[in-house]
Amino acid sequence: MRRGWLFIVLMSFCMVSQAQFNRYVIVFKNKGTSPYSLSNPSAYLSARAIDRRTRYQISIDSADLPVTPRYIDSIRLSGNVSVLNVSKWLNQVSIETTDALALAKINGFSFVQQTQPIAAKTSLSPVNKTMNPPSTSIVSGTTTTQENLNNVFNYGKSNGQITIHQGEFLHNHGFRGEGMQMAVLDGGFYHYNTLPTFDSINLNQQVLGTWDFVDNELSVSEDATHGMACLSTIAANLPGVFVGSAPKTAFYLYRTEDVNTEYPIEEHNFAVGAERADSLGVDICSTSLGYTTFDDPVFDYSYNDMNGHTTISAKAANMAARKGMLMVMAAGNEGNNSWHFIATPADADSGFAVGAVDTLGLAASFSSYGPSSDGDIKPNVASVGRSAVVANSATGMPTFSNGTSFACPNMAGITTCLWQAFPEANNMEIISTLQQSANNVATPNDRIGFGIPNAKKAFVMLQQKYHTQSAQLNQCKAVLQFSVKTDLTMSIELERRPLFQSNYTTIASLQSNLPYGMHDFNYTDDLSSATGSGVQYRLKMNIDADTSYYLDSTTLYLNSSCQPNPSPDSLIQIAPNPVTDHMQLSITNITYNHLQVLIVNASGQKVLTQTFNYQANPYSIPLQGCSKGVYFVTIFLDNKKMLTKKITRL
Repeated sequence: MRRGWLFIVLMSFCMVSQAQFNRYVIVFKNKGTSPYSLSNPSAYLSARAIDRRTRYQISIDSADLPVTPRYIDSIRLSGNVSVLNVSKWLNQVSIETTDALALAKINGFSFVQQTQPIAAKTSLSPVNKTMNPPSTSIVSGTTTTQENLNNVFNYGKSNGQITIHQGEFLHNHGFRGEGMQMAVLDGGFYHYNTLPTFDSINLNQQVLGTWDFVDNELSVSEDATHGMACLSTIAANLPGVFVGSAPKTAFYLYRTEDVNTEYPIEEHNFAVGAERADSLGVDICSTSLGYTTFDDPVFDYSYNDMNGHTTISAKAANMAARKGMLMVMAAGNEGNNSWHFIATPADADSGFAVGAVDTLGLAASFSSYGPSSDGDIKPNVASVGRSAVVANSATGMPTFSNGTSFACPNMAGITTCLWQAFPEANNMEIISTLQQSANNVATPNDRIGFGIPNAKKAFVMLQQKYHTQSAQLNQCKAVLQFSVKTDLTMSIELERRPLFQSNYTTIASLQSNLPYGMHDFNYTDDLSSATGSGVQYRLKMNIDADTSYYLDSTTLYLNSSCQPNPSPDSLIQIAPNPVTDHMQLSITNITYNHLQVLIVNASGQKVLTQTFNYQANPYSIPLQGCSKGVYFVTIFLDNKKMLTKKITRL
């Protein structure tokens, strides 16, 4: 990361230029002769990690295989060499040695692709390299929103940074991180095990594990305070004083950052930490670290390197996302500096980069600018990082601090609670939904990206997406069936209107008596006295005291004897399903002038729109440009939505 003071930077570079490298990465050519196999993943992945791959249809591939043990043994036995950390995703190890003969021997191994220096021999004095601006780290601040005493938590000073996202909606409905796991990767978690801020997670054994990848030891509580402050924005549970954004989450705390130096070995540590989290089945990683320039300028990145897939840490973040984890990362604090732009791994193509605002939603001047150098919108979203509430390292009581370091974990907690409510959605779908819920979605920019996500709006979007409904006419009775995620506090109003009228009438109010989950509802409506050509039904969801919305409508067509005319579902046929390269669409017994076909992917992104004038059936829709997966096909006739069907592209 960039230094806060220029003279420190210049002195550091002068010192390091004379230092001798003693840490290297050894990159291997392959994973040949490995004792591990893809057919037995339980040897290197936990049951939870395998379950995630099964749930989201993620293939287990060679990247999951551990580095070949005999390669590591050969490196270790080559001379005076210490193996520091092993990365299976990058297929490399980091080592420490000053043994030139050992290095020469290693370079001669047939399975070694290359050896690269990655860090100097000596450490410099501690400097601030994490994502809070060193010149303005502790500031005064105020909470700008009123505390709602009806909330399940009394947030105290942290009220503003929770309610800016309507995070209290998730908490009030029981989504506080239970059953979810998060890895926090940072430079240390000073006294997390004794400060009162963390009494709750310690008493409830929510810290599942720790590891120091810098010193290769278990303890992380004696190191830097930065990770502790970041963790507090998620895990604090001091009612009326300070409550975090996901206080019931379970955590792995990993030290990957050496705050005394700045070398690419820390990116290697980040990769190894993310790998371990993945192997354990962790859901989300929160990382308030970033890299641009180093103590030795030979390693420096340029802005062109911030293209989402070049740096060590960006590659690791993308691989973690490919394995199903959701990677939340601080955008950086370079907005007022000459670098100006985001740091890596916030540039990662599949990462969720978070910029900083205050509780009024105003962008913090220090928050790094996007986009990534290849034009992706970065940061993706923004959260409170100016006058953010964090734990004081001396007392554990809340204080105010600045940095995208704190915007990142606050957003990670909100994300965790939303994903808890909708585990059927994958990591990228959760990211996409939060982006679409944000207040700047219409005009995303290089300061706050899509804007400040609204957790309640995101919840509604996912509730809409995953509901199903159907209607059929049995003689003169409409039989309605629908499934939607609800809890004991949510109600559903069933509304009906004759097709010749514009106003709906509520005909039933329904409510589940079961805890939150996907619940089935059935209703039979007697249409023996109905007039006109048909009726239309819609569902009104009441999810909060001040929030209602409508699901899709359903239409039934009648004739004079209450026998149904054929439904659109029987008149419009889509085949085959599953489909490969071409989808055939057949329409019978419907008069129309124009046909429009809309196809979206499982994340709700539009992938194809095609319009036809009336012509002889069938219509052929090319799908060669669509990747394998699930899609939703919506048919419009003369601009009227007729039906939506799910298809699978093989």
